[in-house]
Amino acid sequence: MPPTDDPDHGYVSVAEIEIDAVQPGRTGFVLTGRGGDRADYRIEMELEMPVDHRTKAVLAEILAQSDWRIQRRASEPFRSRRPATKREPVI
Repeated sequence: MPPTDDPDHGYVSVAEIEIDAVQPGRTGFVLTGRGGDRADYRIEMELEMPVDHRTKAVLAEILAQSDWRIQRRASEPFRSRRPATKREPVI
């Protein structure tokens, strides 16, 4: 994938991911793949509308042939909408 870092738009590249597998879920898809940094990534995509099985199969095939560029622009650190879980300290 060609880099899209452009200092004028204020976004910073987080990851470039080549999708290897797509698993349909109840409300969307789970995409897994390997990034340009050779790390494994998992992307959960939820749809806000119902999709029939045939359409979901077509979407899964299209997504399985995709590459994703994830960029961000924010003045504050990323915070998940999910509740934080308490982690045990590493000794």
